[in-house]
Amino acid sequence: MFSIRVYGILIDENKQVLVSDELIRGGYYTKFPGGGLEFGEGTRDCLKREFKEEMDLNVHVGEHIYTTDYFQISAFNPSHQIISIYYYAHPLEPIKAPLRQKPFDFDEQQMAMYKEKGETETFRFINWNDFSEESVSLPIDKIVVKMLKAL
Repeated sequence: MFSIRVYGILIDENKQVLVSDELIRGGYYTKFPGGGLEFGEGTRDCLKREFKEEMDLNVHVGEHIYTTDYFQISAFNPSHQIISIYYYAHPLEPIKAPLRQKPFDFDEQQMAMYKEKGETETFRFINWNDFSEESVSLPIDKIVVKMLKAL
């Protein structure tokens, strides 16, 4: 089985990179905003939907950055191969979602969601100078960070 994931790299006017801090089935992960492609959906539409669902944010999906070009097993389902697609994302409106200053700073509502669904997330910006491969958890995200920092 394949799992196709689409992620957005949103860099604000202060050269800060948006990340999602997620608690999933007891594991803590910092990754780029985005998620799974649904049947009948294009990759750009998927990313727009994910930003809207997760942050109530309308985005313009910009230039393609990277698509996984090697074999990667899913961190959550060892019978799935992950293919991740990354685009630049540009907000079309001010960000309304609460932004945190420190990693995994979940509020009571987010923890209630975790108890109900087994996952929750929050968002924060990382300053470009502090942004590195160690800033994210997933192997494919680390490759994208390295690519972005090399530009």
